[in-house]
Amino acid sequence: MSSADFSDREHPDTVVLFDVDGTLTPARAFVSDEMLRTLRNLRKKAAIGFVGGSDISKQYEQLGETILEDFDYCFAENGLTAYRKGKELASQSFIQWIGEEEYTKLVNFCLRYIADMEIPQKRGTFIEFRRGMINVSPIGRNCTREERNNFEKFDLEHKLREKFVEALKKEFSHLALTFSIGGQISFDVFPTGWDKTYCLQHVKKDGFTKIHFFGDKTFKGGNDYEIYEHPEVTGHSVKSPEDTIRILKELFPGI
Repeated sequence: MSSADFSDREHPDTVVLFDVDGTLTPARAFVSDEMLRTLRNLRKKAAIGFVGGSDISKQYEQLGETILEDFDYCFAENGLTAYRKGKELASQSFIQWIGEEEYTKLVNFCLRYIADMEIPQKRGTFIEFRRGMINVSPIGRNCTREERNNFEKFDLEHKLREKFVEALKKEFSHLALTFSIGGQISFDVFPTGWDKTYCLQHVKKDGFTKIHFFGDKTFKGGNDYEIYEHPEVTGHSVKSPEDTIRILKELFPGI
């Protein structure tokens, strides 16, 4: 495989990767028609792909049912589930890496910690098991959009997720785990090195000399930080999907 497979693009040596939530779409919402048009035009210029922390079903919900045709690279769970031109690539498993005994200890600690947290609302699905990580949410992923927004404000004031992560780092210091705060209501737990830079191994095989990445959680501790700061990546920090479109049009005139 090589970037020659993208010789039909104006810039066959360039790939543009995107975070999903807050970058291509509003948080947990559907992509706009304007963004889809922009991406279609961009794809004439360069290869494109998304790098989401969630499982592939969430990307289908937010980006549409034709993502495998609309993107050259589809990276769910930071690239642990990966597709190139519609074909699935090799995957990894968190449960195999950590083992059942340590995994059970980790889950039990999280559930006890959440039980003792003083927050205005608790809903359901506090721990979501994924192929390459677990996602931990103090309020629960079944909360409504209004409850999600309220928790985000409460968390910004009281630093609930930051304190939770620090407690986990202390308790499980013997494991090579990374804790990454992303989105509005949760954080991810995964083996060190399985952050969004994990996906780069797939695009590097194709020989791209220019790799762009767009993300909104580019601060230290955010789930876009590692790939945004990677020395082989040109990172673009955005505040919204509209911001993403604006920068893309500056970088690739005519789209």
